[in-house]
Amino acid sequence: MSETGLKRRGNASAARSQLDGWDSDPTDSDREIGSRRLQKDSSRGRDLDSAIRDDDQLDDDMEDADSKEQRLTLMEEVLLLGLKDKEGYTSFWNDCISSGLRGCILIELGFRGKIELEKSGMLTRRKGLLSRKVMLKDEGMTGDVILDEALRHIKDTKPEETVATWIEYLSGETWNPLKLHYQIRQVRERLAKNLVEKGVLTTEKQNFVVFDMTTHPVVDSGSKQKLIKKAQDALLTKWTNNVQKMNRRVLSLLMLSNAADVLENALAPLGDDDYDLAMRRLRELLDLDCEQQAQKLIQMNMSNGGAGGTTDEQQGTEGRGTASSRVAAMVAGGEVMWAVIAAFIK
Repeated sequence: MSETGLKRRGNASAARSQLDGWDSDPTDSDREIGSRRLQKDSSRGRDLDSAIRDDDQLDDDMEDADSKEQRLTLMEEVLLLGLKDKEGYTSFWNDCISSGLRGCILIELGFRGKIELEKSGMLTRRKGLLSRKVMLKDEGMTGDVILDEALRHIKDTKPEETVATWIEYLSGETWNPLKLHYQIRQVRERLAKNLVEKGVLTTEKQNFVVFDMTTHPVVDSGSKQKLIKKAQDALLTKWTNNVQKMNRRVLSLLMLSNAADVLENALAPLGDDDYDLAMRRLRELLDLDCEQQAQKLIQMNMSNGGAGGTTDEQQGTEGRGTASSRVAAMVAGGEVMWAVIAAFIK
């Protein structure tokens, strides 16, 4: 080998050693560069760690405030916003709530770690959220009848389908007669019965001249008022310009209740100025690029040691693997959430 070739190889090896921080005799400059890099990575990781803590803190606050009540699922919250308090039924003119509730089912499954989107290639062409298939992640039952029914459909379906396709299948809005058996029937009635069991609604019969209909008026007005206040506060007093810092359940409530055409029920009691401000901020959320927001989650996960990253031994901190798995689960659930949102605002 020529002297020039040996010199090049020597320079390349030295460069790699300096880049990886494995020099046998590091200089002060190397230490300073390594320290700055570590601080930068740590700051990125803290963004996602902070988001997890915010989610956990809000969950703890909700549990403390509602210690005697059962937590409502996202589907139940959206339905409760759409129900008329005294009449006990949703508007007859609302043709959006059916698909909106099916979107809530997918998000809830994503948050519970039951489903995820197929991996998007790093070296090959990256797929968009709406092009990626819904994959089964954990086939264990959730204990919720509606969620478990949807989970069984996803488990039994080969090849896998996209988020938008599953919303169509679960709501029965498909033109393919062979897929009609995927429809989850009487979702509103079943969710209302869940709310009756939780003491939020009651069951009555109303006569509409030509037919009788089972209705579910609100009996626990406090629960509904807390839900309305949560939606209002998210757009007003607790508003943040960084959507990544918003609690993902609150964000999902805003976006899916809007998709189901029931968010107006929560914002209507506001004064004119607050209403205009809330609607302006809601428009900001609807104008977000879902692909970009999902990508930010992935980037923060990678900077935090996830997605093909480091082991506990390499990170040198006990319990870091558990934290990394929580981050990865949060990212997977976040991707499902953004895919569902994209399906409604595309």
